[in-house]
Amino acid sequence: MHKLIRTLGSAMLALSLVGCGLVYVPDVQQGNFLDKKDVDQLKPGMTKHQVLVLLGSPSVHTPFNQNRWDYVSTQQHRGGKIKIRTFTLTFNNDTLVRTDGDFFAQDPQKMLEDSKKYHVTYPVDETQGDKNTSGTEDSGSTPPDDGTR
Repeated sequence: MHKLIRTLGSAMLALSLVGCGLVYVPDVQQGNFLDKKDVDQLKPGMTKHQVLVLLGSPSVHTPFNQNRWDYVSTQQHRGGKIKIRTFTLTFNNDTLVRTDGDFFAQDPQKMLEDSKKYHVTYPVDETQGDKNTSGTEDSGSTPPDDGTR
């Protein structure tokens, strides 16, 4: 009986240790979430109030420099490396004069990996050049879905 309890205890301990690797780790995003269409609407000459209505409050607003607003965001994908994005606005007399940073910059390697997850291959016929098999110019449309995905 004592061996049975020890065996069951060891098995439960082993299962609990194995299960530690199966814990779900969510994506974490903190800071400002800016929309590209809102950032594209920024124009030199806008007042601080107009910018505040458009983008919301900056995440970093230092009392030592009232003419600089920083929008900062961090993203972490499932416990991986933390990506930090910054967008800085510079004002002069409560008027927007400059923006710095590319909040929406994409990592080229990440974009390539994301495109591979769809498993789409496009046939290339080098004898036709920019023509498709029917002899008409390629209009850039996607190939028909043949159900192989």
